[in-house]
Amino acid sequence: MPAYGMRGTHGPSMASFTLHGIPVSRGISIGRAHLLTPAALDVKHYLVAEEQLEAEVKRLCDAIAEVHRGLQALWTELPKDAPTELGAFIDVHALILSDPMISDAAIDIIRSRHYNAEWALVTQIDELSAQFDEIEDEYLRERKADIQQVAERVLKVLMGTAQLAAPRRPDDEYQPQMIVVAHDISPADMLQFRDRSFIGFVTDVGGQNSHTAIVARSLDIPAAVGMSQASHLIEQDDWVIIDGDAGVVIANPSPLVLEQYRARQIVLQKTRKKLLKLKKTPAVTLDGTKITLLANIELPEDCGPALEAGANGVGLFRSEFLFMGRGAQVHLVPSEEEQFEQYKKAVVAMKGRQVVIRTLDIGADKPLDQAEHTALNPALGLRAIRYCLAEPQLFLTQLRAILRASAFGKVRILIPMLAHAFEIDQSLAMIEQAKAQLREAGQKFDEGIEVGAMIEIPAAALALPMFVRRMDFLSIGTNDLIQYTLAIDRVDYEVAHLYNPLHPAVLQLISMTIAAGHKAGIDVAVCGEMAGDVKLTRLLLGMGLREFSMHPAQLLAVKQEILKCDLPGLTRMTNKILRTMEPQAIAEAVEQMQTL
Repeated sequence: MPAYGMRGTHGPSMASFTLHGIPVSRGISIGRAHLLTPAALDVKHYLVAEEQLEAEVKRLCDAIAEVHRGLQALWTELPKDAPTELGAFIDVHALILSDPMISDAAIDIIRSRHYNAEWALVTQIDELSAQFDEIEDEYLRERKADIQQVAERVLKVLMGTAQLAAPRRPDDEYQPQMIVVAHDISPADMLQFRDRSFIGFVTDVGGQNSHTAIVARSLDIPAAVGMSQASHLIEQDDWVIIDGDAGVVIANPSPLVLEQYRARQIVLQKTRKKLLKLKKTPAVTLDGTKITLLANIELPEDCGPALEAGANGVGLFRSEFLFMGRGAQVHLVPSEEEQFEQYKKAVVAMKGRQVVIRTLDIGADKPLDQAEHTALNPALGLRAIRYCLAEPQLFLTQLRAILRASAFGKVRILIPMLAHAFEIDQSLAMIEQAKAQLREAGQKFDEGIEVGAMIEIPAAALALPMFVRRMDFLSIGTNDLIQYTLAIDRVDYEVAHLYNPLHPAVLQLISMTIAAGHKAGIDVAVCGEMAGDVKLTRLLLGMGLREFSMHPAQLLAVKQEILKCDLPGLTRMTNKILRTMEPQAIAEAVEQMQTL
C-alpha cells in the first residue's frame, strides 16, 4: 500500500511503499538496498557460424570450469562460524553444475541449433524449470531455484558481469548496512555477502523450504521471500526495512516509521540477549510440568547449534538432505556406509540425547532418478514411505545405516506419510528384515529401537487406533497436515492466504492425535512450523502437547513462553477453543491466551 507525500534523503525513489510476502526468518533489518540483476535478463541471442561452434562450446566449458573453481574456493574459505548448511548447499550447486542435464544438454543445443553459449544455457534451464513447475511437492518444486542459481553464476562469467558489493571500508565511521534485493539469491552468494555488511535479503520468489530460507534461519538473518515484484520496484540504495516476523518489506520509509522500527529493533536485540540466559534453564511450566524441547536438523553439523540452544535432543533429522543434489543417476544416492557415518556423527554429537531420524521423505519425481514423470499429481502420488516401499533395496540400505548408528546412542526411526495399516506393517517388516541382515553380518545395533509414525495425513489422524497399537511414538507434521486438510499449497501465492494453522479442522486433528497418544501411553511430538511459533505455544500446551521440535533458532523463545505458562488455565481455555467453529472467534481466543 503506497504512502504519499514522502520527502527527504531516503534514496532515489521518493514514495514509500509496503510489500507483503512470506516470512522465513525472524527479526528486523534496516539498511540500504543492494540490487542483484539476473544475468538471464540480459542474455544476447545470436547464431554461431559452423566453423565457430567448437570455440563456442569451449567458451561454455571454460565458464563452467571457472564457476567450479569459484565454488571450490568458497568451500575452502568457509569461516569457522559459517552455518553447516552453506557448505552442503555449495556441494549441491557443484553437483548440479556437473550434471549432464545442464552442461551436456547446453552443448548439444550449441551444436545442433547454432545458439550462442548464453542462449543455449538459458534455453536448457528454461526447459528444466518448466519440468519443475509441474511438480506438486513443495520441497522438490523449490529445488528449481538451485538450478537457476547455478545457471546464473555461469551466465555472469560468460557475460563478464560477475559482481559483488564492495567490502565495508574500516575507515568509515558510519556506513549503512545493506539488504540484498534480488529475484532470487543462492546460498553461495549469501556467504559472499556475509562479510560485506549483509544484514538481510528480499527475493521475488521462494518459500518456507527454499535453500535460501533455510540458510537465512540458520544465520538468524531477517528475510522475506515471495515478494513478487520487489526487485523491480525497489531501486538501488533505497532505504529498506525488513520485518521478518510479518514477512513485510517497507521501501523508503518516512522518518517516523524509520524511528519506530529502530526502536523495535533495539527492543528485539535486548530480548535476544535475555533469551541467551535461558540456555541451561529447564523448560518447566509454572505449575511444574516438564516440557521436552527438541531440534529439527538437516545435517549432522546442525547438532552443535541444537546443543548450544539447549535442545533435549533431535526430534527430526530430515535424512533427505543427504540424498539431494547428487546428480541424475540412481547409483549416486548415498551408500549405506556414507549414510551410517552421517547418522553416527549426529548421534555421537548429541551425547546420549535422543535422535529421531526420519526415513527418506521425497517424491518419485525427485532428482535421484530423472525418470519421466507420469504422476498427474506427485504430491498425492509415490511419495515418502510409498516410494520407499516401492524401492525396497534403497529403503533397506537406509534402515541398515540407521540401525547401525543406533549402537552409538539413543536413536528412533520415524516413518513419514503413513495412512494405511498395511504400510505400517510393511515398514515394520522391512525394519525386521534389516535387523536380520545386520545380525547375519555381525553388525551391532539397538535391538529395542523405537519406531514412530508421522501424522501428516488427515486419514492417519482419523484412524489413530491402528497407529497407537503398532507404533512406539507419534510425531505430528503440521506443515503437510494443514495443507492436506485444507487442500492448498502454502507457497502458491494465489491460495497462500488460505493456509491457516488455526482452522478448526486442523486444531481438531492435532488435539485428537495428542489425546490418543496420551491415552495409549506413547510420546507425541509436533515437529512442524507450529512447534516453533511462540504465538501457538500456549494453545499446543493446552492441548496436552509435551514435546516440541523446531529449528534451534526458535527454541529459546518457545522456552521463554513455556516458563510463563500455567497449564490448568490454558487447558480450560483450549477446551473452549476446540468447541468453537468460527475462525475469527478462534483467532481472538488464541490472542487472549497470550495474556493468561
